[in-house]
Amino acid sequence: MKDKIKVELRNLTKTFVTNKNDQVRAVDNVNLTINPGEFVCLLGPSGCGKTTTLRMLAGFEIPTSGEIFIGDRNVANLTPDKRDTAMVFQNYALFPHLNVYDNIAYGLKLQKLPKAEIRERVDKILKLMKMEDFALRVPSEMSGGQQQRVSLARALIMESGVLLFDEPLSNLDAKLRIHMRDEIRKIQKQVGISSIYVTHDQEEAMGLSDKIVIMRDGTIQQVGSPREIYQKPVNEFVAQFIGRANILEGTIVADNKDRVSLDIHGVVYETERTTGHGAGDRVKFMIRPESFLIGGKDFTAPVTKSVFMGSHHEYEVELFGKIFEISENNPMRKVTIDVGENLSFSMDPNSIHILEQ
Repeated sequence: MKDKIKVELRNLTKTFVTNKNDQVRAVDNVNLTINPGEFVCLLGPSGCGKTTTLRMLAGFEIPTSGEIFIGDRNVANLTPDKRDTAMVFQNYALFPHLNVYDNIAYGLKLQKLPKAEIRERVDKILKLMKMEDFALRVPSEMSGGQQQRVSLARALIMESGVLLFDEPLSNLDAKLRIHMRDEIRKIQKQVGISSIYVTHDQEEAMGLSDKIVIMRDGTIQQVGSPREIYQKPVNEFVAQFIGRANILEGTIVADNKDRVSLDIHGVVYETERTTGHGAGDRVKFMIRPESFLIGGKDFTAPVTKSVFMGSHHEYEVELFGKIFEISENNPMRKVTIDVGENLSFSMDPNSIHILEQ
């Protein structure tokens, strides 16, 4: 494989004109750096601009303005074949009449490489993908997961500097999707190729990424590691989009450099300072369902929902005119609270995260 490649998007913008002559800005002044060998997921709801961004990287869309650097080359106006990229598609895009070997070898044959080199490279990639026994099968004789492996092998064999993924697992069932997710991550780490992956599946992004890019309305909301995005979202949109979140309000009653005291309906918790707010400010904060301490004495509320989920027990309680989502891990060791009964709980101060307004 080639040396690891850096990718940079600089002020990248794409505007579409509708049939009513209205202008829609699908991607709005996006700046992003993908470090060499990094696996980055573009994540967001439908229409957020993630797929358009990927298509501009691949060369299927030309930017309205801005630059795309792959290595030290601005490729923003180049056709797909002139870029150092390879794409793994959602629908596999395999030739149905060709067997696995010929599907994988197709791009090398177009380059008119010597037959001996083609065979050596195909054999190597089949071994990497653990598909040596599938070389003579045609796509109709394989499962969806096996076909996706072939699609990945066909992209990897071109030895491009950057690998692009367009929601490649969305056609697979849940169990196979998890297995293929792990396989893709393992292979990507093995070959060390810089990768950009589009998905709307939060768990997929968490399980694959070195870095997650949260997009909304064509703009980047936050860039960070899966842990940073989950534990320290910058705003309410990110908090609600990744996992489940309780968004509440409180008043900062004291602040001391890195810590603040937050009054939540008469109960004061000391927690980490995450914004520029100070004493007297009314703020919104987030706490995840698993960050409540069941059995704590700070709050008591009637249970409106009680559902056993196996690995955890989900509750909803109503307090201060709001619904709190609370999750109990390892419920087999605990007493279950039924609907209509009261649940006592506190909040873990270190899991309270104050949001930017």
